[in-house]
Amino acid sequence: MFKDILERIVSHCSGGVGAVLMGYDGIGIEQYSAEENLLDLNLVGIEYSNVTKEIRNAAEVLKVGELEEVAIKTERYYVIIHSLTEEYFVALMLERTGNYGQGRYLLMREAPELRQALV
Repeated sequence: MFKDILERIVSHCSGGVGAVLMGYDGIGIEQYSAEENLLDLNLVGIEYSNVTKEIRNAAEVLKVGELEEVAIKTERYYVIIHSLTEEYFVALMLERTGNYGQGRYLLMREAPELRQALV
């Protein structure tokens, strides 16, 4: 079920490279990668889960509300991390020529179904 949702997000997003559903503890639940993609999405998720945990902690200390989304822009990719629950997040990787706004929309649109499947 998770793979179908992740595939839907990636395939409907212009420039979508892959998506991964992970725990903040760095344990991957599921991932989907476009066929031409050579990146290790699990490793991407593990590395960014550590950064995201620190951002969540900072938001808690500052009392600015719960973390909802983090965007990372590198020379080659956008990575959009969308928080699902206190334990899980979904990360979408896009090529820099991809449609960033569309990626954010698709993550928000599919988040309720991912949350429901996690229960």
